[in-house]
Amino acid sequence: MEQYSTRSAPHRQRPPAQRQAPRSAAVPAQAGVGPRRSALARRMPRPRLTGLGGGLFACAAMVLVGGICWLLFGSSLFVYGLLFLPVAAATALWVRPADLITAPIGVPIAFAAGVWPISGGSGGIGGHLMGLVSALSLHAGWLYAGTLVAALIAVVRKAVLIGKRRMPRRIAR
Repeated sequence: MEQYSTRSAPHRQRPPAQRQAPRSAAVPAQAGVGPRRSALARRMPRPRLTGLGGGLFACAAMVLVGGICWLLFGSSLFVYGLLFLPVAAATALWVRPADLITAPIGVPIAFAAGVWPISGGSGGIGGHLMGLVSALSLHAGWLYAGTLVAALIAVVRKAVLIGKRRMPRRIAR
């Protein structure tokens, strides 16, 4: 029986004369042309989180926010909801383009995960569960607002990506 090799064939390198020059050197007229990023965009990290990574980031951030609200603000759900909005926006901004749909899905799960320390339940598992459900139902406005922020950012990012893909077609016509 014949066994196939799992190693790939050795790569042949081109002679130095046949190698391509860097793009900016190949077209000197276009060396300075390209999409410029604003100062704020240069300071912010580029989107690199997968869908799962975005959900885990949001959950970890909201559990941390819940703990901070419990320790510093006396379990204030107003402060928790207020801090939920930037976490939702950051999650939607930092998710990679292929996983944009996961941002508005993972953000509400993160809200529910982080509200547990400040839900105010007592008397065992049943009491904590009732406190969690009560906190979620009474502060659903914050939940909907954060989900809406994440969804709007995801939709705008997707529209920009689609517009960038269609731009070369319009120029070629």
